Amino acid sequence: MKKQKLLSNAEIASFCRQTALIMQAGITPAEGMDILIHDTIDSAGRELLQSIGDSCREGNYFHQALDATGVFPNYVVKLTALGEESGNLDSVLLSLAQYYEREENISESIRSAVTYPLIMIAMMFVVILVLIVKVLPIFKQVFIQLGTEMSSLAESLLRIGGTLSNYSIVLTVLLALIIGVCFFFYKTSAGRKKIRQLLCRFPLTKGFYDKMAAGRFASGMYLAFTSGMDTYQSLDMIAQIVENDDMNNKIELCKQEIEQHSDLPEALSKAQIFSNLYSRMVAVGFRSGSIDTVMKQISQNYENETDKQISRIISIIEPTLVILLSLIVGVILLSVLLPLMGIMSSIG
Repeated sequence: MKKQKLLSNAEIASFCRQTALIMQAGITPAEGMDILIHDTIDSAGRELLQSIGDSCREGNYFHQALDATGVFPNYVVKLTALGEESGNLDSVLLSLAQYYEREENISESIRSAVTYPLIMIAMMFVVILVLIVKVLPIFKQVFIQLGTEMSSLAESLLRIGGTLSNYSIVLTVLLALIIGVCFFFYKTSAGRKKIRQLLCRFPLTKGFYDKMAAGRFASGMYLAFTSGMDTYQSLDMIAQIVENDDMNNKIELCKQEIEQHSDLPEALSKAQIFSNLYSRMVAVGFRSGSIDTVMKQISQNYENETDKQISRIISIIEPTLVILLSLIVGVILLSVLLPLMGIMSSIG
């Protein structure tokens, strides 16, 4: 492999779903990789599939072939190993595909929620910059020709515009550096982790990320249970995928409770991983032997809640930014138009 970079959620979901279909047809992993290679255009993808197929043909297990590539998360490798041991690899791969498809949907929703406000803010900045740098100097000349002065607010904005014009090169370089740093943070795993930690602590977004972490926990538990993984091992694995410090602390508390001979519902309740309603659902599912079904339902409920919350955030941000932009532009224009209208009326 040329690059040891983890695959994206969408890439993992696509690989797991296609491989599961191949397994269900009774085709071996090595032969399956050859089939997938013929449908893959990307050279890096073909190289990845070829390396997996070659490893399987050398006598390695499928999960060992995945692990050797270095591009699959540890979670995928370990669950694939459990699927091979239990003889239900196709079911495990389908569950993994569904899990990572949900993760991709959540990530896409978050990107959509963040992208629109950023575009609106950039538009606001450009419009305001044009007004104070290009438009206000024209009005200044008009006022000079009429033998009067602009309002104090317009004069202050004009001075700001003059400063921006004089230091435009410096400001452009500074802005490019800021954008570059933000882009670097977004593209690197360490940077994304810092951003997540900040958003998980920020009061306006903490509730959303707590729900998302709880949904990931429930989805991971469902996947672990259907794969035959024991409870304690499942908690260790899920701690690697929730990407939330508060949830990781709750998982550690849950593990401590289990070590003290508490059952899973009691441990989850004491750790406050779920709400009271969901904790009672887990207790009922645990007693009835349908804990995996309950976890799947809880994860779907949390996913629906996060989708609704994202929609609410977008519905609030969109009109707020439009109103804010209108007010700022209106104040700037009125600061010069009202005095000008007063002058014109006195002349008339």
